[in-house]
Amino acid sequence: MSNINLSTEHTLGERIRSVRSAKGLTQKEFADALGIVQGYLSGIERDKKLPSTTLLFAICHKWGLREDWLLYGSGRREATSVTPKHELPASGIVKTPLLKKIATTFPDQIKEDEIAGYVYLPNICEGCFAIIAEGDFMAPTIRDGDLVIFRPDQEIKNRSIMLLNNRWGEIILRKCRIKGGETYFSPENATYTPFKPDGSTRIFGTVVSVWRNIKI
Repeated sequence: MSNINLSTEHTLGERIRSVRSAKGLTQKEFADALGIVQGYLSGIERDKKLPSTTLLFAICHKWGLREDWLLYGSGRREATSVTPKHELPASGIVKTPLLKKIATTFPDQIKEDEIAGYVYLPNICEGCFAIIAEGDFMAPTIRDGDLVIFRPDQEIKNRSIMLLNNRWGEIILRKCRIKGGETYFSPENATYTPFKPDGSTRIFGTVVSVWRNIKI
């Protein structure tokens, strides 16, 4: 007997839409659960946009789906063991808050309106946060639109990329360089100049990983 796939969801977008519908979720609810925007999900469901491998991995683990079914429509939909929505899978996927902004009270106090959503990524240590990089100051190491994962701390570490504020109070990413007893925070892009910290400089955290193919 030939192995015929009788699924009516012929495309990846159709299969993702069918999962959302089966869970009784709106596009916004489904997107919020994955830490992506509704417009991006809408494009995926209409096969206008292609989800990243990490996003597909997160969908499978969050809703207990078989990767073969989600990617190719083959076999049964559900994995043998289904992970409840409110639990994190045991495979190393961590729910990481994606911050819209970082207030002066961070990390002691984080308001709900400061969190844009959550991203689900493998091999991220607990207690980390995510932001979206803006500008080309740290290019090519960190580019505009990259997803940056950082660990909150205030320790200055030589050659680490750190999250801090500049003299105007803006939150920026810079590499720490300590030379001859002097500390500088330098951009990777040589177009811009380094600066020395002063009394108003505050360290918010240290970058632990950068994800370039995540669609938010």
